[in-house]
Amino acid sequence: MNRRQFLLSSGAATLISSAHAGQFSGKIRKSLKWSMAMKAAKAMSLTEAFTKLRECGFDGVEPSLLGHVTEDNAEEWMAASKASGLIIDGTVGGRVDGLEAGIDLTKRLGGDSMLVVLAYVNDKPIIQQWNEARDRMKQAAAHAEKLGIKILIENVWNTFLISAFDMARFIDEVGSPWVQVHFDIGNMMRWGVAEHWAEVLGRRSVKLDVKEYDLERAMTEGMRKGFDTPLGEGSINWPAVRAELKKIDFQGWAAAEVKAGDWDYLTDVARRMDRVLDL
Repeated sequence: MNRRQFLLSSGAATLISSAHAGQFSGKIRKSLKWSMAMKAAKAMSLTEAFTKLRECGFDGVEPSLLGHVTEDNAEEWMAASKASGLIIDGTVGGRVDGLEAGIDLTKRLGGDSMLVVLAYVNDKPIIQQWNEARDRMKQAAAHAEKLGIKILIENVWNTFLISAFDMARFIDEVGSPWVQVHFDIGNMMRWGVAEHWAEVLGRRSVKLDVKEYDLERAMTEGMRKGFDTPLGEGSINWPAVRAELKKIDFQGWAAAEVKAGDWDYLTDVARRMDRVLDL
């Protein structure tokens, strides 16, 4: 190829790239939960699996502190991340009784956030549980700030903080920029509307979990069956969600959290994330 041909082909590539650039290109980076890749990566080293995830279109990965990564195998995870270029952007599964240890391990891995699910039981007064959880988050916030790791509370199906207004109030009562929200776009479709959650939470949403939910399927086949729908083919109004994210100039990580599959399937998930997030 001569210089003129090279310049022409480079220009065409630039035009193609520009044509496909979305409003969140360069602003949102794609991650996924490690559990999604474990089946495909079963016969591989961690470094090989991380390299394959890069080829699938992901920039990062989020392992669980409840079985995936431990103090004993952390060096292997760090080495695989360095060799492959796949970033461990955060961890999952921080628990109230071990927040400081989870923050320490997340820092060691090179992540910047730890996802936390707040415990809730039906046979204990809810106001007591609220106050205890809030005070525990306040306590841990100092350690999180010291290490530069954000504690991100996820909206889940445990019937605690199931309103966007509840979640916003809880975060505001904690009163620390180091305790914010890991906003799961699909989880609250059972009780609410995704873009309304995005609107109310605003800048409290620091990272996203990306999954689909189909209300019709949930009503006819069972509530959890609502998740068994490919990204972009369910009940979530993705343009409306993006509009709310645009209002806060959202920039950061979005992690796929769907069922596991082979490498072709994971590549398809990454491409679907491009479409629903306009990357």
